[in-house]
Amino acid sequence: MTMAPPAGALRRTLGFTDLVMLTLGTVIGSGIFLVPAIVLRQTGERFGLAMGVWAAGGLVSFLGALTYAELGASQPEAGGLYAYIRDAFGPLPAFLYGWTSFLVIASGSCAALAVAFSNYLTQVVPLGPTGARVVSVLLIATVASINIVGARRSSTIENWAAGAKVGALLVLGIVLAAVGRGAAAPATPAASIGQAPSLLAGAGVAMIGVLWAYEGWQYVTFAAGETRDPQRVFPRAIAVATAALIVLYVLANLGYIAALGLHGAAVSDHVAADAMRAVFGPASGTALVVLVLVSIFSAANGLTLGAPRMYYAMARDGVFFARLRRINPRFGTPAAAIVLYAAWSAVLAATGTFQQLLTYVVFAGWIFYGLGALSVFGSRRKYPERARPFLTPLYPITPAIFAIAAALLVANTLATQTRDALIGLAVVALGIPVFFAWRTRLRRHPLAVEPPITELSDASTVS
Repeated sequence: MTMAPPAGALRRTLGFTDLVMLTLGTVIGSGIFLVPAIVLRQTGERFGLAMGVWAAGGLVSFLGALTYAELGASQPEAGGLYAYIRDAFGPLPAFLYGWTSFLVIASGSCAALAVAFSNYLTQVVPLGPTGARVVSVLLIATVASINIVGARRSSTIENWAAGAKVGALLVLGIVLAAVGRGAAAPATPAASIGQAPSLLAGAGVAMIGVLWAYEGWQYVTFAAGETRDPQRVFPRAIAVATAALIVLYVLANLGYIAALGLHGAAVSDHVAADAMRAVFGPASGTALVVLVLVSIFSAANGLTLGAPRMYYAMARDGVFFARLRRINPRFGTPAAAIVLYAAWSAVLAATGTFQQLLTYVVFAGWIFYGLGALSVFGSRRKYPERARPFLTPLYPITPAIFAIAAALLVANTLATQTRDALIGLAVVALGIPVFFAWRTRLRRHPLAVEPPITELSDASTVS
């Protein structure tokens, strides 16, 4: 027999399959349909080098997932990555992550997905500029409504949507690899000594695109506070999902190359669509549009299921709007946080302002992802008594490699896109006075700041 959670607490209703599908659904958006061609161009159409970049990017993500698995199992509360950074490095860096996520990263990503959805929809349903904006806003409103009425319902829909696109992508990769004829094209000659440095630099640039395609597995940490038996379920789910992503992405790349050949895949602006047309004919374009629409919907729903939990956690800490810490008594969800997140995402989508903001700020997310990995060092040192049912394999090498990779990506962006990167850092820094304004307000008007949710056993779940 199960017991209801305390009043005002999130309900633990998510299981292993839910977290796996949430991770896959959030990560697989549009990247795997676009990035493979960029990687091939940057690596000089060298098959081995291109596939090595995809494998390396997947490995880096997997190391990060193993690190976060320890943190999520030992600290399974709402807020996830925000909470890890807060406990290891203090409230200011954690707030800056939440601030940047709300202002641009999560909301801008949701807006970008909504706009991409309307753009793809116009290929099968005529929409004018105004109609496209309306569709974008309606998509955001739809996923927000689904998430308000319950994490369980949202997760069920996510399971079906993510399962459909994962299955379709798996079948697509296998079929293209099996029947494609493009792979018979002449191989690109090996790089000469003089070309090697430029190819190495190109591989570094390609890695940025690959890590962007893999990005999103971090959002599952926000759902740890609603997971049943999180000490056991969370580590397995994040590790399995990230490993599955590597297999799916490598297989999809093999399929594209088999269908179009190395050069054909490299010069394509729509590599997935062109690969399908090459094998199945022009009529297959509509099927791909449907797959992309399902993929985008699933990613937007996954973002909306995860990100507002961080703003809820910030409000519990007294550094965000107090209303956001309220749990809807009927649905058991942070409804106010979801509404605010969706409303801001809709504004960005309707005005198109997310495009430049994402260009400036999205790289900054990797600063905080690196801090998240380093949090495992602080957690072990500051909280030695904390139960750790899962330990990061090959510690401290695993978190160190991920943190170094994150630092290199940030440094590369600063070196190659200095102006945009500095503007992005300025946006992050704007959160500093905001943080101290919230802290001052909290001292003047104390809130009943609630402790983290710590119910870990099945006895605290909801039947």
